[in-house]
Amino acid sequence: MFEWFGISSAGTQMIIIFFLLMALRLPVAFALGLSALYAMWQIGFGLELAGDLIATGITKFSLLAIPFFILAGTLMGSLGIAERMIRFFRVAVGGLPGGMGVVGTVVCLFWGAVSGSGPASVAAIGPMIIKGMEEDGYDRAFAAGLVCTGAAFSIVIPPSIGLVIYGVIAETSISRLFIAAIIPGIFMALSMVAVLPFARRRAVPSTGSPSLSALMPEPYAGEPRRRKLWLSFRDSFWGLMTPVVILGGIYSGIFTPTEAALVATVYALAVGALAYRTLTLRKLYDALGTAAASSAVVMLIVAYASLFGWVVTVDDLVRSYSGALLGLSQNEWVILLVIMVILLVAGMFMDPVTVMFIALPIFLPVAREMGWDPVWFGVLVMVNLAIGLITPPVGINLYVAANVTRMKIEQVARGTMPFLLASLLGIAVVAAVPSMSQILVDWLR
Repeated sequence: MFEWFGISSAGTQMIIIFFLLMALRLPVAFALGLSALYAMWQIGFGLELAGDLIATGITKFSLLAIPFFILAGTLMGSLGIAERMIRFFRVAVGGLPGGMGVVGTVVCLFWGAVSGSGPASVAAIGPMIIKGMEEDGYDRAFAAGLVCTGAAFSIVIPPSIGLVIYGVIAETSISRLFIAAIIPGIFMALSMVAVLPFARRRAVPSTGSPSLSALMPEPYAGEPRRRKLWLSFRDSFWGLMTPVVILGGIYSGIFTPTEAALVATVYALAVGALAYRTLTLRKLYDALGTAAASSAVVMLIVAYASLFGWVVTVDDLVRSYSGALLGLSQNEWVILLVIMVILLVAGMFMDPVTVMFIALPIFLPVAREMGWDPVWFGVLVMVNLAIGLITPPVGINLYVAANVTRMKIEQVARGTMPFLLASLLGIAVVAAVPSMSQILVDWLR
């Protein structure tokens, strides 16, 4: 059939079949695997090779960080750490202009450093943040949009599962990627805060549902503000220390990013069992089940993507496609703009892990040819893919937010529009100012 259209390359046929299967709503992992198996058959390799390639693709030490970071984030959500953090930040910054909008942004940023997963962050903290913003006069759709956007940038804030996968694909230091992503992540959060003054807020919010105080009661609600700040800080201290322990251990060289994932899991268990005493066998069982299911989804994509990547290499698609990209222009900014647009569009239809496994083998040789720093390029890729999480029609965070708020996907998407525009301006700055990503790496070297 493909010969009718003059398409003889098995790799190109594979990519076409992949998108056709995606259009038929086949799960991403199976679309990757089936299209790759077809290409292997076309090339003439025995399908028995597939098992070895899959095993080779997932037996990488760095990938162990994925299930353990997911488990750590799940435990911290179920053991009351998110709730205590929201209480503290609500007291600390809730009185600033923007109120719960600022609280929501700060908590999303902070929680991203704990969970490392955008959809997981929406599910864990979304209901409480949205409820608080509603009480503060914000429109429900706008509140959902803020949570979607803030949680999306959790794949930028270290420790990030996305950065781990990028480091594996690009064979780049994951520790350096974590360091480089800090300032751009904070900058993107500030771009969200800049949207808040333009939001319409009701003078006297009215809602028939339970208040945030009822859903999340404060044991020190009647105390003076200074004492309330101290009590909320003391109550949330061990949770607030989580990113300090994880990132401090990585940057000081005590443990690697992969080992940090296991440390984060043990730390969450210790805090739940000893500090907060919220750990029960039932909660542990539920957290293990949730984390196993979430990890299986990611690792299945990684496994089948290894087949996809093998075909891309064997059929020499990297050289032909990257050569075509380099032939578009002699201006590196034009090529960078094309890459960013492709990533943004791809992010509308596919999850970040899939996009990276398909696009990076083609884009990384271009980045090397242009002389771009792979660490800066990795941060830029993550910001692009984060924006994809909130971009219709299939931004994953939009669907999670619609599910937890019982709103239509169109309403949530409308609420994200102001933040999407601010994010696009923010990514332009991150791209134009590479030193934003490199300054901490150079300082800590």
